[in-house]
Amino acid sequence: MAELKYKRILLKLSGEALGGPMGYGIDVQEAESIASRIKEVHDMGVDVAVVIGAGNLWRGKQGLERGMDRSSADYMGMLATVMNAMALMDALERLGVFTRVMSAIEMRAIAEPYIRRRAIRHLEKGRVVIFGAGTGNPFFSTDTAAALRATEIDAQVVIKATKVDGVYDSDPKKNPDAKKFDALSYIDVLNRRLEVMDSTAITLCMENNLPILVVNLWDPKALTRALNGEPVGTLVS
Repeated sequence: MAELKYKRILLKLSGEALGGPMGYGIDVQEAESIASRIKEVHDMGVDVAVVIGAGNLWRGKQGLERGMDRSSADYMGMLATVMNAMALMDALERLGVFTRVMSAIEMRAIAEPYIRRRAIRHLEKGRVVIFGAGTGNPFFSTDTAAALRATEIDAQVVIKATKVDGVYDSDPKKNPDAKKFDALSYIDVLNRRLEVMDSTAITLCMENNLPILVVNLWDPKALTRALNGEPVGTLVS
């Protein structure tokens, strides 16, 4: 077996990934599909941590447009990420993958409080760790949470899972002539305002020399190919 390029990864999922065809709610079948892809990577011997968004359950932007307080909207989003984390944990454990949910907001009845050294220990013991509740602070996105947690656990790459096969200069679904990038620098992403991750997350990755790999989650072999070092998706470094 070829040596793996990455032995510890942080997988960043959008909440919509769990939303099924309608894009909202929690679709158990989609959770099972994502879990099977994570299991495949885990079975290769890779340490896997996950951060998942909340867009399938709550969009703070809609609340803000109605005059909601930003902190309240963000805390609601954090709670929604824990619901998504629990759904994914359940799907993984039904596949036989030991999983822990760690929350940045304490809720001991359903998730462990986030402690960096404990998270690393779980990974060393072969468990998948799902980080819920973002950073635990309003005004920070789950993209930023992913960059932060990846840095803290010494992940070798952040894998941003999307529904397209990389980063384009425009929306490939609307523009058939959209150009795909095989590689980009952090500065290119910031200057071009490409929607890879938000600027805080990109800057954090840049300062810590943490690469970001954008791949199509729904390509059944994209993750395994990436981990074997094959060219896939778009690498931001």
